[in-house]
Amino acid sequence: MVEVKPTPDDDGVVTITAPDPTGLTLTVSDVAAASRVAPSAVRFYEKHGLVTAHRTAGGQRRFDENAACRIKVAKVAQRVGLTVREIAGVFSTLPADPQPEDWHRIAVVLVEEAEARTAALRAYLDELRSGSQLCEIDAGVQR
Repeated sequence: MVEVKPTPDDDGVVTITAPDPTGLTLTVSDVAAASRVAPSAVRFYEKHGLVTAHRTAGGQRRFDENAACRIKVAKVAQRVGLTVREIAGVFSTLPADPQPEDWHRIAVVLVEEAEARTAALRAYLDELRSGSQLCEIDAGVQR
């Protein structure tokens, strides 16, 4: 669809604006602001495959509307303890345009991982409280 708008002074000149057919309209700064990270973090996540950008004819990155959400979820996954490589693996199951049920599947994975890591930490705490020699603790607790 083409949008035709008169210029502000309405001198008869019209501006014709065609939407980007790829849907990739967000700049690095837009994604950074929406996901509350630095622009360098957006480029970092792109480098590691968590978000995907396409280049304009002028070489600028453009992202789709899902990029900020992916970065926000990646930050949650990092707080759970996943590495960027592990997060990329989890995200590899997402379709190009994730729906709520897709994000729910990711949430289930993150909850399971958080519970497993919490259980491992509790086991370490039990070992620390047991009075065992510190150098022996790691051998007795499996993750």
